[in-house]
Amino acid sequence: MEGVKEVTILEVKNATFAYENSENIFEGVNLTVDKGDVICILGSNGCGKTTLMKCMNKLHELKEGDVSIKGENIKSMDQRTIAKNIGYIPQGHVSTFAFTVFDVVLMGRTPHIDYLDSPGKEDRQITEEALKKFGICHLKNKPYTSLSGGEQQLVFFARVIAQQPEILLLDEPTSHLDFGNQLKTLNIISKLSQEGISIIMTSHYPDHAFISANKVALMKNKGFIGIDTPENIITTENMEMVYGIEVKIIEIGLDRKICVPMDTIE
Repeated sequence: MEGVKEVTILEVKNATFAYENSENIFEGVNLTVDKGDVICILGSNGCGKTTLMKCMNKLHELKEGDVSIKGENIKSMDQRTIAKNIGYIPQGHVSTFAFTVFDVVLMGRTPHIDYLDSPGKEDRQITEEALKKFGICHLKNKPYTSLSGGEQQLVFFARVIAQQPEILLLDEPTSHLDFGNQLKTLNIISKLSQEGISIIMTSHYPDHAFISANKVALMKNKGFIGIDTPENIITTENMEMVYGIEVKIIEIGLDRKICVPMDTIE
């Protein structure tokens, strides 16, 4: 924003990753994330988006390059320290056990609790505040496994907020949600960024970047082929190059654009 000094929260430098005895999944990736950014990574299936996200919070170790949180290399951090800074919601989060919603959200406090201690009064208070923030206090005693997909997504947002991170990594946060819950999720992302949380998300929907992101990174050919504002990067030419189909970018008023695939199956 104009007049506000940008503060770098997370930085990826010359990042390269490969599974053992295989070719590089991505290479030479650079990304700078400032406080309050919402960065949407777009790219086709298998281009490395999810793998890159896992490298950002050290679930995978880079082959080359570095990831830093506020200037400190995550190689020197344990997972507990990383979890105090980064909240992560993966694509699939199926719970086998019927924990209550309250207990699932309370699990977000784990990085802040000593190994032999139990959650205290402050942890429970923070959990209650997270439930209230997402309007799900009425669900707190229900089994998480009994909830709808949209309700489960709200529970996981509450859990990572109870974790009190400065960075959120969201891997396809709107997948498996209906239109209404997709929009609710994007609105939550926008509100969290306004509170100063930095968000990196992956998506298969360019439209979602127009709604909630201030930066878009296009991933193809093992790296980013461009990083810019949604208006500058989500163009007909770029979308056709990334996805290999004919598209049109259409303005629908109220400063909204949508990306429409035009190819039909013959």
